[in-house]
Amino acid sequence: MMMIGAAQAQELKCNVQVISQKVAGSNKQVFETMQNAIFEFMNNRVWTDHVYDIEERIECNIMFNITEQLSADEFRGTLQVQSRRPVFNTNYYTTMFNFVDNDIQFRYIEFEPLEFDLNSYTSNLTSLLAFYAYFILALDYDSFSFEGGTPFYDNAEKIVINAQNANQKGWKPVDDMSHKNRYWLVKDIIDREYAPVREFYYRYHRHGLDAMDAKVAEGRAEIAKSLELLQEVYRDRPDPYMHVLRLVFDAKADEFVKVFSESYPEEKNRVFAILTEIDQSNKNKYEAILRDNNAIDF
Repeated sequence: MMMIGAAQAQELKCNVQVISQKVAGSNKQVFETMQNAIFEFMNNRVWTDHVYDIEERIECNIMFNITEQLSADEFRGTLQVQSRRPVFNTNYYTTMFNFVDNDIQFRYIEFEPLEFDLNSYTSNLTSLLAFYAYFILALDYDSFSFEGGTPFYDNAEKIVINAQNANQKGWKPVDDMSHKNRYWLVKDIIDREYAPVREFYYRYHRHGLDAMDAKVAEGRAEIAKSLELLQEVYRDRPDPYMHVLRLVFDAKADEFVKVFSESYPEEKNRVFAILTEIDQSNKNKYEAILRDNNAIDF
């Protein structure tokens, strides 16, 4: 299906895609209707008490890959959620969130309104959408003010609590003991043991990237310093899996390389040592830092 572009919106400028090629059958219209309904839900709902200008809306993408239709109104598949934010006084956008929810199941009745109540569980589909809307908002606000996203993490946590009696997976701690589901996603990031990660989001974006247009070296030095916050969490190991750190690397690994490609040798070596300690899976990627290439073009 084609991507729906964002229309007039509130806080979010959300592109929505529903892919259904793996589903057999002739009624493909339901997926187009579903896509439109999700688009309207994400873009036309008021998620905060703040006033947004059109150009201030948070850009995000939601892609449902429907792999099974279990009944006329029951669907199973995966969900990929991405968001980004502009860097101050530039044309550059930095990725904030890049996450795949691998086990989703929900009911959708064609043309039935998508209802959501923050204080109760009404449907798995709207709970999913609202959870990720608040998570996107939380990350964005954390990047502009220190722990500014707390009210939105609180709302995401409330959605998780309301869904504890739901039959669908992803809301309970026992659904994924490796800590990679919605329950653990919000529980861990608001855990005080992960507080340095939230400080990283603020310092990396507000004092690092946002400063690089005017003061490249100073902004880059702040980013290098912010990586030590991630190193602190890595060494303390609040839980065995630390998927909260994985959230950072999935969004930022390529950008780390671009930021430090034109740094000076001592800073390159220091950053390379930190990154290869805390994110060994991307060691080959980080080796590009030691070469002169791929710099961000502000």
